[in-house]
Amino acid sequence: MNTQNLHANIKLDMRGLTCPAPLLGAKRVVDDLKNEQVLLLISDCPGTRDDLFAWAEQTRNNVMGTEAMPDGGTGYYIMKGQGTARKANVILDIRGVVCPGPIVEAKKLLNGMNSGETLKLVSNCPGIRSDIIGWANMTGIKILDTIEVSAGEYEFFLQKG
Repeated sequence: MNTQNLHANIKLDMRGLTCPAPLLGAKRVVDDLKNEQVLLLISDCPGTRDDLFAWAEQTRNNVMGTEAMPDGGTGYYIMKGQGTARKANVILDIRGVVCPGPIVEAKKLLNGMNSGETLKLVSNCPGIRSDIIGWANMTGIKILDTIEVSAGEYEFFLQKG
């Protein structure tokens, strides 16, 4: 891909870090970009390419080009998609907590939220995806979106009814 005419608004150098760290770093930066702004992610982890392209497809962000960097690694130009990022009123990042912990904590937060507000729950608990679906069906919580940001790590956007 020709990257000669691409301009990055932000550069994130993740060389030396193994996957999924480059993808998670890119996701955090892209989430804060304005629509159509560009991130240049630099990574030397061999799995970044596959992770990044799969994530971009799921989130409707655009990997506009890649290039070998002169001092090592690969540069990925990522443009934030238009209107695709979900906004949450509350974020609960509970990675590392085993089930049923994520659901117990999400329930506590949702109980204190107003109807129609959205909770973003981040979890890497094995089985969380099926647990969330079952819990939402029983309680009337609406699942607005589910994004697998890396293998076994999910973001759930849950809306209180």
